[in-house]
Amino acid sequence: MLESKPLHLIGKAAALSGVSTANIRFYEKEGLLAPGARGANSYRGYSDGDIHQLRFIRLCRAMDMSLDEVRTLLHLDLAQKADCALANAALESHIAHVAERLAELQALQDDLISLRAGCDGSGPQCRIMEALHERAEHLPREEPRSRAHRHV
Repeated sequence: MLESKPLHLIGKAAALSGVSTANIRFYEKEGLLAPGARGANSYRGYSDGDIHQLRFIRLCRAMDMSLDEVRTLLHLDLAQKADCALANAALESHIAHVAERLAELQALQDDLISLRAGCDGSGPQCRIMEALHERAEHLPREEPRSRAHRHV
């Protein structure tokens, strides 16, 4: 008779995967992870396969992938050659997003450096603070949606 491996409770699954219990529940709610099997005690149990999937999700999220991108990759089959093209397309799209984000961050860095260069600390007032207050005064009530957006 085959002996099945014991399931891990959510706290142990969190410790083994490096994913918080709150995120495990969130990933279940988002459909990235099937809800853990309920034991006789009504606690959810997580298999070693679930632990691996949580680690995979954690890795993808650390690469700044969106939940949809992670979902796409999770649905791909390692054995299917056609899925390699889909994985490649998903990564190509993410690389384009990262390049866009890098350009946005470079522009932000340039702006901050320029702002910092406006004051050397020798004047009677801080020009950095004056410039920030001036910008705040002219800031529109709501940022346009077409500007930089978070990917995740």
